[in-house]
Amino acid sequence: MGNSINEIRLLNADEIECRIAAINEKGLSLLLYKDARVDQRILDETFGMFGWKRSHQSIDGNLYCTVEIRDRETGEWIAKQDVGTTGYAEKEKSQASDSFKRACFNWGIGRELYSAPFIWIPASKVQIQKKDNRFYCSESFHVTSISYSRFREIAGLQLASDRGGVIFEWKMQERKTDRKEIASGENTGKEPPKKGAARKKSLTKIQMDGLETELQRTGVAMEAVQQRYHVDDLLQMSEETYNKVMNALSRTKSADVA
Repeated sequence: MGNSINEIRLLNADEIECRIAAINEKGLSLLLYKDARVDQRILDETFGMFGWKRSHQSIDGNLYCTVEIRDRETGEWIAKQDVGTTGYAEKEKSQASDSFKRACFNWGIGRELYSAPFIWIPASKVQIQKKDNRFYCSESFHVTSISYSRFREIAGLQLASDRGGVIFEWKMQERKTDRKEIASGENTGKEPPKKGAARKKSLTKIQMDGLETELQRTGVAMEAVQQRYHVDDLLQMSEETYNKVMNALSRTKSADVA
C-alpha cells in the first residue's frame, strides 16, 4: 500500500510543548506546539529514514520548505510546501525551522493540536509579575496527559507547571452525532469544503459580535486568537479560520469557572 496521512500517529504528551501566547493581570493563555525534532522523528518512524526529504526555497524574500514523501508502491515523490515566519532572533534559522514544521502540518503531523481548546490559566494558579509596564511569568508548563477521539481530535488534556500541581484540566463533552452524519463524513473535522462554495472576504458584524461574546465569556485575549491562528486582522480572517476559532472557544470553559 502507498503511504497515507492516516498512517501518521498522534502526538504523545511528552512531544507537545507549551508557550505563553498572551498574558495580562488576569491570567495567561497557553499555546500547544511541536518542535522540528518531533517532526523528524515521526517522519523517520512512518516513512523510514530514506522515505522522505526536505528542501528550502526563497520566494519573494520568504523562506519556503518542501517536504517530500516517497510512495512505496510507485516510487514517486509527493511534495507539500509551506512558508515560515520570522522569529525575533536568528531570522534565517527561525524561518527554516518554522517552514519545516508548517510543511509537516500539511502532511498531518501534529494537526490534532488545532483541535485543542483555548487554554486560559487564571492568575490565581500562576505567578504573574509586572516589570517595566509589561506582564511576564517565569514558570514553564508541560502536558501531563492527553487523549484523542476517533476523529483524531483532542478529547482530554491536562497541564502542569514546573512548580508542581495541575493547572489546567479539560475533557471534551460527548458529542451526540447522528449516525447519518457519521456515515456521510459530516462533523468529523475531515470533510473538505464543497466545491464552488463561496468564501467571505471579511467577517460580518454578527460574526464579530459572536466572536467578542465568546472571548468575553472565556476570558481569552484577542491576541491569543491572533497568535494561534496567525491572523493579523480579525476582520479579514477566512470563514474556515473563523469556524475553527469559534469551535475552539466553544470547547473552552467560562472564565468564572476556569
